[in-house]
Amino acid sequence: MLVTFKSSTSGQIMMFSPVARQLLEIIGKDCGARGVITCEQLPDAIHKLRLAADGTRSQSPAAAPDPDATGGDDDEAEGPTVALAQRAYPLIELLEWTRKEDGFVLWEAAKDF
Repeated sequence: MLVTFKSSTSGQIMMFSPVARQLLEIIGKDCGARGVITCEQLPDAIHKLRLAADGTRSQSPAAAPDPDATGGDDDEAEGPTVALAQRAYPLIELLEWTRKEDGFVLWEAAKDF
């Protein structure tokens, strides 16, 4: 399921619900089908997302599992892991642009996630 974040001043972004849930939980929001990050909440939300993103950057990357040890097929190749910092960046940017113009951000999904 997709979640759309719409800024009152600077556009919109879309992301899959598991990522949106993770980011919304970081800033202390419930993951309902609709919600808002108000103008007053933007600075705190940006700060919390930046702290979480910086925390994942400082951690060393986990060693890749050995496919022979797990019995995995060669056809099931896994791509590189995407860090929280990379996933949070678009939302952080949207929130920052919105804060500059004293706006708010709404999110919307097909159902609670």
